Amino acid sequence: QVQLVESGGGLVQAGGSLRLSCAASGRTFSSYGMGWFRQAPGKEREFVAVIIGNSGRTYSADSVKGRFTISRDNAKNAVYLQMNSLKPEDTAVYYCAAKSPGPGILTSPAAYDYWGQGTKVTVSS
Repeated sequence: QVQLVESGGGLVQAGGSLRLSCAASGRTFSSYGMGWFRQAPGKEREFVAVIIGNSGRTYSADSVKGRFTISRDNAKNAVYLQMNSLKPEDTAVYYCAAKSPGPGILTSPAAYDYWGQGTKVTVSS
């Protein structure tokens, strides 16, 4: 079993930066894909970014390209999301998620096996 815990959220002014961390405990495999999703009140949970376990390839949503960067440190069982040039529309609860090897739609929450409890990010204008 894998447990995920996010941290690093908070209140920041527009244009500022935050770095989110996701720490994993339990059995963690380097082959797992690790993703970040976010959910604002009254909205669907949406894909933010993912890093593939084997290849290290990354994909990100159009809304965050050029501003957010996902990375991982398998030795520390951790994944990070560096968020720069934050906008008020980035305000949401951010979740990290782990996907076991195999086929799946990487942008879909349904493809992921494990989820953290989320960390809140509020960007003020």
